[in-house]
Amino acid sequence: MNNYVFKTVGLIGKHNGTDGGEAIETLIKYFDGHGIDVTLDENSATMINAKNIETANRQEIGQHCDLAIVIGGDGTLLNAARELIDSDTPLVGVNLGRLGFLADILPSAIEECMDEILCGRYLLEERFLLNCTIRRNDELLKQSYALNEVVVHKWNVARMVELETYINERLVHRQRSDGLIVATPTGSTAYALSAGGPIIYPTLNAVTIVPICPHTMSNRPIVVNGDSEIEIVVVDSNSDDVRVTSDGQVPFELTNGDRIHISKAEKPLRLIHPSQHDHYDLLRAKLQWAEPPKSQR
Repeated sequence: MNNYVFKTVGLIGKHNGTDGGEAIETLIKYFDGHGIDVTLDENSATMINAKNIETANRQEIGQHCDLAIVIGGDGTLLNAARELIDSDTPLVGVNLGRLGFLADILPSAIEECMDEILCGRYLLEERFLLNCTIRRNDELLKQSYALNEVVVHKWNVARMVELETYINERLVHRQRSDGLIVATPTGSTAYALSAGGPIIYPTLNAVTIVPICPHTMSNRPIVVNGDSEIEIVVVDSNSDDVRVTSDGQVPFELTNGDRIHISKAEKPLRLIHPSQHDHYDLLRAKLQWAEPPKSQR
C-alpha cells in the first residue's frame, strides 16, 4: 500500500488534440462521485463542455494538484512530464491508442484502475529526466528537458555530421554518423532501440549513448553511469542542417563548434502504474516476444 492521498486531481489531454473528450468526462464524473476536486488543463477544455470545471495551465496543475492524469499516449505524457518537472506531482497515463510503455491504463479500465489508485494499490516509480543545455562561444542558447532522449542529428540532408563525445570531460570518441542519441532507461525502448541500443530496465541509474548509422561499424552503443556529465561537440556538420531535439519535440538548430551538455535533471518524474503493472509484460506485448515462430511453407 502507498501513502499518497489524492484530494485534487489535474487532467491533461493531448495538446491540440480532438480525441480524449469521452475519457476526460468519465474521469470528471468518477472523481466528482468520490468527492475529489478536478482541475482541467486549459488546453484540453475545448474537448468537453467545461463551463463548470475549473481550468488551469500545466504549471498551476503541478503546483496545486496531488495527482496529474494524462489522457493521450506516451507522447502526451512525455510533453506533460517536461512541463511538470519542477513539481513533485505524480503522473498516471491513460492511453487512447494501443498499450504504451508510459501511459498504460486503457480507457475500458479507467474506473477499475482509479479504484485501486485511490485505495493506495499501485506501483510508484521514479524516472529521471535529462537536462540539456546548448552553448555557442560560451553563451547559453537553449535549455530543455527530456524523459526519453536527447538527439543530435542531421536534418534534411544526405550528409554525415562529425561529432566529439566527452564523458566527465574525457574524450570518448570522434565519429562521423547521421547523429547521436543519449537516452535514459525510459527512452531505451524508443528511438535508441530502433538504432540498435540496449533495453535498460526503467529504474536503473544509467544512460545509453547510441550512434545513428555510424560510418565506422566499430562505433557501438555504450552504457554509462546515470550521473555522468556528457558533452557533445559539433565538429563538422558540412551544412547548417544539424539539430538537437529533446524527446523529438523540442528542436534547435546547431552549427560547428556548438557544445551540447547533457546531465541528469535534479528532480525525477514520479510515475504511477496500476498494481498489476509488469514491465516484462509490456516488452512481450510491444516487441512481440511471445509470438510463436511463423510456419515455413
